[in-house]
Amino acid sequence: LPNYFVRPDLGPKMYNAYGLITPEDRKYGTTNLHLDVSDAANVMVYVGIPKGQCEQEEEVLRTIQDGDSDELTIKRFIEGKEKPGALWHIYAAKDTEKIREFLKKVSEEQGQDNPADHDPIHDQSWYLDRSLRKRLYQEYGVQGWAIVQFLGDVVFIPAGAPHQVHNLYSCIKVAEDFVSPEHVKHCFWLTQEFRYLSQTHTNHEDKLQVKNVIYHAVKDAVAMLKASESSLGKP
Repeated sequence: LPNYFVRPDLGPKMYNAYGLITPEDRKYGTTNLHLDVSDAANVMVYVGIPKGQCEQEEEVLRTIQDGDSDELTIKRFIEGKEKPGALWHIYAAKDTEKIREFLKKVSEEQGQDNPADHDPIHDQSWYLDRSLRKRLYQEYGVQGWAIVQFLGDVVFIPAGAPHQVHNLYSCIKVAEDFVSPEHVKHCFWLTQEFRYLSQTHTNHEDKLQVKNVIYHAVKDAVAMLKASESSLGKP
């Protein structure tokens, strides 16, 4: 955006959180299921692993296995040469409505209300543990990707993709948001969707200013094309 705009804060941002290690902790997330209005790159910069506590390593392995991680990821952990920091579950943006419908169904089963100006994903009120992920797949055919983020790994999260995080150990992550041409349509539709949330909701405000971003990106592209066309037309 031009300098006369108050530009959106895209980062970098730092996230610090303790690890969730016990079997009971597997039901909870460090960051509950939600989605972001822009793309993001998240890098693991520190993982704090206590020394001499083998039982914690065993619990972390069980959490990774319980989290539907693939064999290569489990092998990477067992070899013990790298430090695992967080377990991610990322879903395709196209499955958002099915996930939303599923969470509303589960909340109704538990006797919870579903106000029209609230949203189970935008409210970040759910973490999909193993049993909920299994139900989501069986009842709606939705399956995400389980990713274990080791020290130094970067996880890319597309705009509009529901995702959740469970820290395996205490760790520090640094994230940078950005708007990619491939996912700008998700940025636009999410901005429209956020308008229907309650006035007090943290996502109600258009913090990304995606319409301004699109307009000025197109304007600059057209100006560059015209300038190039003029220079080519000169003798």
